[in-house]
Amino acid sequence: MHIPQNPFVSRRGFMLVLSSPSGVGKTTISREVLTQETDLELSISVTTRPKRPSEVEGRDYHFVDVPTFDAMVERNEFLEHAYVYGYHYGTPKSSIEGHLASGIDALFDIDWQGTQQLKQISTGDLVSVFLLPPTMGALEDRLRRRAEDPEETILIRMSKASNEMSHWAEYDYIIINNALEDSIHAVRSIIQAERLKRRRQLGLAQFVNTLKRED
Repeated sequence: MHIPQNPFVSRRGFMLVLSSPSGVGKTTISREVLTQETDLELSISVTTRPKRPSEVEGRDYHFVDVPTFDAMVERNEFLEHAYVYGYHYGTPKSSIEGHLASGIDALFDIDWQGTQQLKQISTGDLVSVFLLPPTMGALEDRLRRRAEDPEETILIRMSKASNEMSHWAEYDYIIINNALEDSIHAVRSIIQAERLKRRRQLGLAQFVNTLKRED
């Protein structure tokens, strides 16, 4: 889905955050939206978590050790960072501002802690979406079907899911992931609506004044 850009009006990009408890489907939805949308780039987080068998360095995460992560924090290289499930996660600043200024939207797959940090520094550029599971049973089934985490990790994720879901009211949009295709469509609809917001269309006042002079 692509909205043609008026040559007289440029657009500032925005930061689109997708958050959810682990296993709800945000990574799958993110990947599908990225393949279907133009002018949208994934912000790849840095993490100290071990790489899963299905993950690729530089596509899913940048995998680093704890000393490297701590050094990046000291150098103020993150827009936000958080400690989740025993591992560190952070969003690197590099390239994000350049994307937004060029009209490229940045997609973030981060948790509620990271979203709160982004809100404090980038309220006008932030659009936040929280994904909920249809049932807790469905969430547990998904965690077990993907067979990428040990039993102990699955139990930890389930025990923390309620706390994560308690932050739903802090988000702009809520999607219950009953059906994957419907959720993908909902996220894409949000993207298109946000791109058309008046404050993101730079030069619009001058364009309207030009139209009025032609009247």
